[in-house]
This record gives sequence, C-alpha cells and structure tokens, in this order.
Amino acid sequence: MDEQNTISRRRFLRQTFAYSALAALAPGSLLTAGAQAPPPDPNATHMFMIGDWGTDRYVPQQVNVSQSMQTWMDRNHLTPNAMVLLGDNWYGKMHGGVNDRRWADQFENMYPANKFPGPAYAVLGNHDYEKGKTDKVQLQLDYPKSRQTRWTMPNRWYSMLYPQQNPVAKLIFLDSNLPGTKPFDPWPWSYLMSHEDADAQDQWFRAELAKPREAPFLIVIAHHPLFTNGVHRDNPVLIPRWDPLLRQAKVDFYITGHDHDLQHLEFEGHPTSFVISGGGGAELVDWSVDPRKRGPFGGKVLGFSHLELTKEAVTLRHITLNAQELHTFRRTPDGKMTILKAS
Repeated sequence: MDEQNTISRRRFLRQTFAYSALAALAPGSLLTAGAQAPPPDPNATHMFMIGDWGTDRYVPQQVNVSQSMQTWMDRNHLTPNAMVLLGDNWYGKMHGGVNDRRWADQFENMYPANKFPGPAYAVLGNHDYEKGKTDKVQLQLDYPKSRQTRWTMPNRWYSMLYPQQNPVAKLIFLDSNLPGTKPFDPWPWSYLMSHEDADAQDQWFRAELAKPREAPFLIVIAHHPLFTNGVHRDNPVLIPRWDPLLRQAKVDFYITGHDHDLQHLEFEGHPTSFVISGGGGAELVDWSVDPRKRGPFGGKVLGFSHLELTKEAVTLRHITLNAQELHTFRRTPDGKMTILKAS
C-alpha cells in the first residue's frame, strides 16, 4: 500500500468523529429534497442488487425477498438487465462444489431466468471465504466454467462498461476481504486474501480509476462498507486504503452488503454516495449508530436495491418486502444528489 494512502489510527478516529458530527448539520446542507419518486423508466437500464442472500438457515426470508423483487417487476412492467450479488453468496456448507444442489435451489430457481434473464455479477463476502471441505471462493469462480449460467465472476476483482454498447456506467467489482477486515485474522474456519493479493488489487484499482472516463457514472461494488451505521461499524482497514481513491476519482457510488439492512449515507464534501444493501435473506442485526443521526436513510429490513441508469441520472431505490418502496434518491453526472422519497 502506498505511503500516501495510509492514515494513522488517531487520524482515522478523528475522521470518523468528523463524519459522525455531520449529523448535527441541517438536512438541507447534505441533500436537496425533491418530489415524490416517479415510477421506473422502462427505457432505462435496470439492475437489481442483493447482498447477504445465500443463507443456509433463513431460506424462507430469501424466498420472500425474491418474491418482492418479482412483484416489483410486475407492478412496474420491467425486467432487470442484470443482477448484482453483493457477497455472502453462500453461508454454510457447499460440499457438492459446483454440483451442489444449493446452486439450483438458491440461485438458478430462486431468481428464475424467465424473470431475471440477464447476467448476475458477483463479488465475494466474508462468508464466501469460509473453508471446510470445499473452497467456496474457488467454486464460485469455477461454477460458470462448468455450465451455461447467468452467474458471472470472471475474477475476484474485475471491471466493465455497462451496457457495453453506449455505456452509462463503469462498474468496478472488488474483493474487500483484505487482511484485518475481521475481528480475528483469520477465523479458524475461514481465511482472507494475502497481503500480496491485497496490494495487487489496490494497484489494479488505482489503474482502473486513473483511466479516462468512458461513461457518465463510476460505480464501485464490494462486500464490506467503508462507513456504516450497522453492527460492523466503520472499517478501519478499508477507509485508509480506498477512501482517498474514491475521493480523488470522484466515484459516484460505493455499493456494498455485509450489514444486514438497507442504508444510504452521505457526507458533506464527499463526492461518493455510500449504499448498503444487505437485506437479501440473512438474519437482521442491530445498529451501532442510530441511522437518524447519520443518514439520510437506514432500515432494519429485508429487501433489495433497484438501480435505474440513464446518461442523465442514476436513481437508486431501496425496496422491502411486499415490494414497498422505502427510500429513493437520484444522482446526476455533476454530483447533485436529490432525495426523491424518504420514509
């Protein structure tokens, strides 16, 4: 890691305190309130995002989220162009490897191709790094090599212009399982990427961000948040490594899972909107910071996120069970963020 991107523990604490202190500012200093959210534009590009979905103990909750996604599609007469899987794709055992029945039950049939025909772009979460008899990282890389599937993970980190023709956004997918991102490094039943791989990814990430923009929006996707009101708290490993890069490149969105809730965080002077969508099926957990103190939004709910992309704006909606729209905001290429629906 470059010395210029490191910060001391003391500086990290000062920075986190400063971000928390933004809650004392009037809402108007952080966002512009808008009208009621319009319905989705059928001519836009649409992505559905879910994190922390591949539960081994709460499958009925995963079913409920999937059904809400399908109800939302039917109600708004749209089909997503793609899905984004934000990590913790597989909790528990996958002893059958690429042939394990859970692939059919909890992915292929849970999100059926007639409803979700596009690719499903995946990143790795901490539960994907659990290792028993099966290396769950490697099996997720191997699965699309073994059959025709919508599952898409060409590498542990990768990027693309989306759509490929006349792109609206550049998407950068990262592996956030860096050394030190867990309380114990590593847990006895899991592992993390090596320091060498972490540095190699950072070098690649900086190079991707340094390329001339080929689309109006730049979106970074990973599993672990930098900042969160959830139980996992602000991340002292990722903030010094990645936050300076987000700022310098003026990344529009940093989208993750990991905390089992739906969140939207904005910080005054920061070019990036931080989104957490970890309500895909696993158990819900508590807050470490009341989201009313540091928002604009936090919901301890199951659900998914709907990303609507045009060259003029990206609209992000947090949707909970029964296809209920909880929170919607829009960003334009000039960095203006507008809340369209607040609950």
